[in-house]
Amino acid sequence: MLQMIEANWIVFALALLIGLLVAWWIFARGSSDAGKREHRPDVLDEGAAPAQRNQALIDAPSAADLSPPAAAGTMAGVGEIVAVAAQDEVELAAAEPPAPPSAPASDDDLTRIKGLGPKIAALLQGLGVSSFAQIAAWDDAEIDRVDAQLGAFAGRIRRDDWVEQARLLSAGDSAGYEAKFGKL
Repeated sequence: MLQMIEANWIVFALALLIGLLVAWWIFARGSSDAGKREHRPDVLDEGAAPAQRNQALIDAPSAADLSPPAAAGTMAGVGEIVAVAAQDEVELAAAEPPAPPSAPASDDDLTRIKGLGPKIAALLQGLGVSSFAQIAAWDDAEIDRVDAQLGAFAGRIRRDDWVEQARLLSAGDSAGYEAKFGKL
């Protein structure tokens, strides 16, 4: 380090001199502007005149008096329409007698089906599906109906062949299940 300083002392001295000149210029320029600033009175100053009123703002109509924009009519009432439709669905569901279960609900552990985790099992529970026998009885229309309600998990029913897995599990055929789908 000392050899580097001895070899380049002129460069270091020049850099130090430039740094000092820049610092002096910044501080000297900043202090010379301080005396040139003028004081503008403020409404908070002692003895200052009161603030002027914004008469245009005072005279403007209130927001409650304004008519809605022209485009507001195209979407007005959408929330009410959705709420009424939802209420109609609730009333319709309450008026219908409960459908008899197609198979006895045994509350099987649906997560034993490969590709069906706890989140999907909870979704299926919400749809009234709780047993292997129910899944084993699905036809293409029922698969499409349930698949449309799985959201981000759509397509898994056919891709992972849940119906065949459920058929084997509901029958208790562990050997057949493991031969086709692997270890339980």
